[in-house]
Amino acid sequence: MERLKATDFPQEVLKLFDGYVHGMLDRREFLDGAAKYAVGGFSAVAMLEALRPNYAMAQQVAKNDPRIKAEFVEYDSPQGNGKIRGYLVRPAKASGKLPAIVVIHENRGLNPHIEDITRRIALENYIAFAPDALTPLGGYPGEEEAAVKLFGTLDPAKRLEDLTAGANYVKTHAESNGRLGAVGFCFGGGICNIFATRMPDLLASVPFYGAQPAAADVAKIKSPLQIHYAGLDERINAGWPALEAALKANNKSYEAYIYANVNHGFNNDTTPRYDKAAADLAWSRTLAFFAKHVRG
Repeated sequence: MERLKATDFPQEVLKLFDGYVHGMLDRREFLDGAAKYAVGGFSAVAMLEALRPNYAMAQQVAKNDPRIKAEFVEYDSPQGNGKIRGYLVRPAKASGKLPAIVVIHENRGLNPHIEDITRRIALENYIAFAPDALTPLGGYPGEEEAAVKLFGTLDPAKRLEDLTAGANYVKTHAESNGRLGAVGFCFGGGICNIFATRMPDLLASVPFYGAQPAAADVAKIKSPLQIHYAGLDERINAGWPALEAALKANNKSYEAYIYANVNHGFNNDTTPRYDKAAADLAWSRTLAFFAKHVRG
């Protein structure tokens, strides 16, 4: 079956889907809105199913790839929810201590796509770690709609402490050299922006289409930022002018890229919103940024 692309869907349907996956619309509201754009056999229900992620098709690094050592671990989060689970991946043949990258998931917890991203980073010779904010509720439930609903019930302050503790866990890991970078997507991009304002020892933060930090907090930023936005992502992009002004006013180190004619989630290769050209370019920039600032 040929893989569908964002251009196979009306842009209004993609906007509706963005609202749906971020909990602003329920399933019925999405279907009612999408029904206006149904053509032939491509019904609203068919569009929703087609837009759902296909994790197996998109996997780049197998869980048992011999080049990596991957395991689930628990770490302490005393200011958050106590014990949190995360996915730790290291190169199988690492020599000496390595720099670390914390990977922050979307608003659906530690799903198979984020696990795959974490394995990809480990293959670049980093210790990669993805904490799961859904741990207190049993972790990723295996279904996206259920995950979004669960995620919305978490206490935001404790959730942030859990993820911050995850970043500190991998930074201080026995096989880490103490140099830390962060990358996150959607919700995780917003967390990476917050990390930059509250973690003075963070060496690089790479938010993909993440909510911006409060302008008043920009003065606290210590780490260089590399910011990635989707050109068609009106919801997130609305906050960029204020952030850009604050970054300039406070003389902060940043790079910002807006990828034309692509949608929120363009880096997620499990769904039709994926755009290979933009994703490949953004990922190459991400790895170069980490090599410069984290690997040192």
